[in-house]
Amino acid sequence: MNFDYSETLEMVASSAREFAEQYIRPYVMEWDEAQTFPVEVFKKAGELGFMGVLVPQELGGSDLGYHEYIKVIEEISIVDPSIGLSIAAHNSLCTNHILSFGNEAQKKKWLPKLATAEWIGAWGLTEHNTGSDAAGMSTTAVKDGDSWVINGAKNFITHGKSGDIAVVIVRTGEKGDSHGMTAFAIEKGTPGFTSGKKENKLGMRASETAELVFDNCRVPDANRLGEVGDGFIQSMKILDGGRISIGALSLGIAKGAYEAALKYSQERVQFGKPISKFQAISFKLADMATEIEASELLLHKAAFLKNEGRNVTKLGAMAKMYASEVCVRVANEAVQIHGGYGYTKDYPVEKFYRDSKLCTIGEGTTEIQKIVIARNILK
Repeated sequence: MNFDYSETLEMVASSAREFAEQYIRPYVMEWDEAQTFPVEVFKKAGELGFMGVLVPQELGGSDLGYHEYIKVIEEISIVDPSIGLSIAAHNSLCTNHILSFGNEAQKKKWLPKLATAEWIGAWGLTEHNTGSDAAGMSTTAVKDGDSWVINGAKNFITHGKSGDIAVVIVRTGEKGDSHGMTAFAIEKGTPGFTSGKKENKLGMRASETAELVFDNCRVPDANRLGEVGDGFIQSMKILDGGRISIGALSLGIAKGAYEAALKYSQERVQFGKPISKFQAISFKLADMATEIEASELLLHKAAFLKNEGRNVTKLGAMAKMYASEVCVRVANEAVQIHGGYGYTKDYPVEKFYRDSKLCTIGEGTTEIQKIVIARNILK
């Protein structure tokens, strides 16, 4: 085992860090307050290779692995988790679904645009009445000649309004049948395909979340990804990798909140000495640092398995569950260490606190991760 970063990984981390400092940090609170989705920043991220991390070079991507992918998401999320979330969703959901299950023509058509951020990608599984129960979806696709007619709606979709293409999983068979769903790639501007309500969220406010609406939307069969009936199975495989990216997002939040709390604790003087000298505060910092280290090790073990092409269902769920719960605890303690100032927008920890909670919900709640882990260890 070797726990040192490779030269490539160091370069990727440095590049992501510089990008975040230059193009994101000055605008974090402005975007948060206005709920601005800064498309131009994602275009710049595309120029630097952050929007096609896993995509082969011949298709416009960076052709890197999951260790590098974790570092990109982590470094950006240390500065602004909402930007990290959008980059993660674009890469691991929409783009990776096409990369993993598209045919050669589909890959050549869409991946170069996604990998360079000429296009922003969305991915639709969740519906208003089917969150964790994805197999109970109501959105349907009915075959009509060489096309499919889609009706229904998806919600809580990252880039639901601004996305140029969405990979959507819809029902083509019986409700509840895991082999009764199929995936389609649907381009913006397709008649009958519109966006609906944009959510007003607690945190991650610069990452756009909205409905996708389908009203007799006719999609050619050439846009079908994989075989009819494979959509749900594909989605579960995509979420295995997606959980690693949400773990990386969580790690970035935890590191950002911890670093802010550590700095503040060394500067804030009470009773004649920095508060970091008090055991109550130093023990909090010790717990935070230890849990962050454990999160990082779990994530990179999952990344190793993913790079090796091995099953990552259990480790991905473990890494996502642990890192997401850790980031909530660390963000909470960071606010506590700041005291009253932690409750104001003058310091960054209140935003980390608001942003952190999504990580225990998105791409499978903590409770769903426990189900996945339990099923795997009890086989």
